[in-house]
Amino acid sequence: MREILHVQVGQCGNQVGTKFWETISEEHGLDTEGTYRGDKDVQLERLNVYFAETTNGANKYVPRAILVDLEPGTMDSIRSGPLGHLFRPDNFVFGQSGAGNNWAKGHYTEGAELVDEIMDVVRKESEACDCLQGFQLTHSLGGGTGSGLGTLLISKLKEEFPDRIISSFGVIPSPKVSDTVVEPYNATLSIHQLLESTDEVFCIDNEALYDICFRTLKIASPSYKDLNHIVSQTMSGLTTCLRFPGQLNADLRKLAVNMVPFPRLHFFMPGYAPLCSPASKAYENLTVAELTNQLFDARNMMTACDPRQGKYLTVATIFRGRLSMKEVDETMLAAQNKHSPLFVEWIPNNIKVAVCDIPPTGLAMSATFIGNSTAMQQVFKRITDNFATMFRRKAYIHWYTGEGMDELEFTEAESDIHDLIAEYQQYQDAVNEPEFGDSYAEGDEETEGSYAEEIKEKKEVAQEKVDPNITTGGDANNNVVA
Repeated sequence: MREILHVQVGQCGNQVGTKFWETISEEHGLDTEGTYRGDKDVQLERLNVYFAETTNGANKYVPRAILVDLEPGTMDSIRSGPLGHLFRPDNFVFGQSGAGNNWAKGHYTEGAELVDEIMDVVRKESEACDCLQGFQLTHSLGGGTGSGLGTLLISKLKEEFPDRIISSFGVIPSPKVSDTVVEPYNATLSIHQLLESTDEVFCIDNEALYDICFRTLKIASPSYKDLNHIVSQTMSGLTTCLRFPGQLNADLRKLAVNMVPFPRLHFFMPGYAPLCSPASKAYENLTVAELTNQLFDARNMMTACDPRQGKYLTVATIFRGRLSMKEVDETMLAAQNKHSPLFVEWIPNNIKVAVCDIPPTGLAMSATFIGNSTAMQQVFKRITDNFATMFRRKAYIHWYTGEGMDELEFTEAESDIHDLIAEYQQYQDAVNEPEFGDSYAEGDEETEGSYAEEIKEKKEVAQEKVDPNITTGGDANNNVVA
């Protein structure tokens, strides 16, 4: 089996992660104790990817999950909750003091004291795997533990398991829903780390989730439970291909290879369909075309940026349910033609499709969307703008330097994100480079300006390389040198 280790860090990460385990336990026919109550063989076929069977048999399974926090409160609420007996008690690792929304506490002081203990549990879990595929983390980037300890843990995992894929489900700060004033600092320092140490980051945004609850699901006052439900549905969709056999499968590495054209641009925008209010559920007609329309709808994105203001480098869609592959392929081709201005033209066939026969609980079919769009720069711009406003006045910096951090680290993190924004912009503006023989349309000054000089140089270099003694006929392969 290709196992995946799941690590949930901090209060937000633990709440999102626990909801994810609740959703996938139900899909695999497990009850809250981890005992198998299902009736389909397919539920057990690849259960080992996320669950380990206990030695005493009796059809009891335990999640391959490690629950981490710097304070005991979150752990206590999970233990006393409905899934309290599902997780292995040894896999709860927690401190006593908390990070107090301070990235430096999570990364350098409190977190550094706990990280060896966490890594011991990680080693123990990974040794119990036959063939470890990689790690997935759930954490927030705005708090102290999820961002500080989360990124410290990711860098330790990268160090110890350099050949394994590390994916992160990060809840990023949103403009309207801010929990703490130092969020821009914590998020900037976290993104600086995630750029280097992760292979794929799924960016989830509270504001986008609130919008989905208000606009689409018609929930007047959404709670975190409602938001976490949407996230868990999406995570369940993203991991479907790892958990169930299907017509076309994807694993973490396949996903990374297809989705990441440049190593630093691995921040994805997830989406999910169908999303509709409970009242209108009975009137919905679910078809592949309807799901596809919803997937490409900007209102269904879980990140607060508008994909219509950027370009998709790559897209992956995962369909669930008994679907015709032919219909899925035709619909996706139609969607790519319809939305062609939103895709970069220099990556052909940049939509990857995966299909799994097993629909989610309570639905006939569903679809999940992962987009790698240059519009993600809007999120990073927003964070760095807020960061710069405070950093200019050195506000709150003493809380970080007091934990042994250097101001230089802030400056480095900020310039790194500016570079990332510039890189996104560069690929958004890139156009298809014409071949040597192509002539430009007259009056297309912009294209001429950008490429004419470059191609002229290339032609000159190419001509210098041609040996003047050999005359070329119609076909270069016909030249015979006596």
